[in-house]
Amino acid sequence: MDKKVAGLLNEQINKELYSAYLYLDMANFYASKGLDGFANWFEIQAREEQDHAMLIYKYLHNNSQDVTLAAIAKPDKEFKTLSDPLTAALAHEQYVTSLINTIYEAAQEAKDHRAVQFLDWFIKEQGEEEMNSSNLITKMGMFGGDPKALYMMNSELAGRVYSAPSLKL
Repeated sequence: MDKKVAGLLNEQINKELYSAYLYLDMANFYASKGLDGFANWFEIQAREEQDHAMLIYKYLHNNSQDVTLAAIAKPDKEFKTLSDPLTAALAHEQYVTSLINTIYEAAQEAKDHRAVQFLDWFIKEQGEEEMNSSNLITKMGMFGGDPKALYMMNSELAGRVYSAPSLKL
C-alpha cells in the first residue's frame, strides 16, 4: 500500500472520530432545547462517523498497515439558533468531502487501485451526507418558524433508526 495514502487514511480516522464528537455536541444542543428528534438524528450521525473510522481502521489493518491514533479535538462550535447546527453540519460534511477527495486523488496518483475501490464507497456516502444536511436546512427554513411544523419535523427525525454501513472489506 502506498505510504502517503496510508498516512492520509490514518489521519482520516481521527477526522471521522472528531466528526462523531461534533455530531454528539449538536445532539446535546438539540436535547437541551427539548428537540429529541433532532438529537436522535445527530446521535445516529455520530454513530455513522464512528463506523466510518472503524471501516478505515479495518482497511488499514487488512492491508498490513500500522494504525496510529491521535488525540481527538474538542468541538469548538457555539450554537445559538436552531438552524446553527444544521448549517455547521453541512459545512463540516463539505470539509470531510474535500478530505476524502484528497485521499482519493492520492490513491489514483499512486495507482493504488485497491484504495481507490475502497474509497469509492466514501465518495458516494459523502454525496448522501451533503444532500441530507442540505435537505434539513431547507426544511428548517420552510417549517422551523411554525411551532406545529417544527413539532412534525422533530417527530419525523425521531423516527430515524441506525443502520450500519454495508461496505464489505
